[in-house]
Amino acid sequence: MELKRLEEAVGQNPYPGRGIMVGRTADGLHAVTAYWIMGRSSNSRNRVFVEENEGIRTQAFDPSKLEDPSLIIYSPVRVLGTDTIVTNGDQTDTIYDNMKAGMTFEQSLRERQFEPDGPNYTPRISAVMHIKDGSFSYDMSILKSYEGNPECNARYTFSYDHPVKGEARYIHTYVNDGNPLPSFEGEPERVELTGDIDTFTEKLWAFLNEDNKVSLFVRYIDIETGKYESRIMNKNQ
Repeated sequence: MELKRLEEAVGQNPYPGRGIMVGRTADGLHAVTAYWIMGRSSNSRNRVFVEENEGIRTQAFDPSKLEDPSLIIYSPVRVLGTDTIVTNGDQTDTIYDNMKAGMTFEQSLRERQFEPDGPNYTPRISAVMHIKDGSFSYDMSILKSYEGNPECNARYTFSYDHPVKGEARYIHTYVNDGNPLPSFEGEPERVELTGDIDTFTEKLWAFLNEDNKVSLFVRYIDIETGKYESRIMNKNQ
C-alpha cells in the first residue's frame, strides 16, 4: 500500500467525514492519535470539542440551534487505565464499559453496528491504543453496511504491533462526498507522520476542507511515561 503524504490523504478529499489516525512519531518516542468531525448540515456543523476528564466530548456550539442530538453528541475519546479509546460515536462508551469488564476491543464491538442514518448507513469507526511499560500497539475497527445493504453488518478489525516510526494508519467514514455518501473501503490508509504536536495539528487542520471541517483533536502520548499532550481546534469559536 502506498505511503501517502498528509496533504494527499486528507487535503485532496473534500469530505472524508469523520476520521481517525493512529501512529508513531518519526523519533519513536510518542504514540499519536487524531480525530476530527466534518459536517454538511447545520446541525452537524453546530458543534465543538470540549475536554472531559482525560478525554473529550462533542457539545452544541449554540444550544438553541441543536435539532437532533442523536449521532452527533457523544464522547469520542475516553481513557481506560493505559488504553486510549477513540471512536466516531457512542460506541466509545460500549468499548470502555466492556473492556473494563474484561472483554477485548473486538468483542466489545460485537453488540454494535453501523449508524441508523439511511441511506448513508454511516460506518462506526473505532480505535484503541495500548501503551504500557514502554510498549505500544493499537487496533482499529470499522462496522459498515455490506455494499449499502442494511440487512448485513460487515465487521473489520485491524491490529498493529510495534507500529512503524513516522507512519500512521488512517480510517474515515466516507470515500468522498456523494449522495448517498459512499462508505470507506479497504484497509486503513498509510500516512506519513511528521513534526511535533503543534506542527502536525496545524498541518492537519489546514488540510481539512475549509467548508466542511468542524473540529479536530490531536494527542501525543509519551510511550515510556504515558504522559500526554492534547490539542483541540474548533471552527466555531
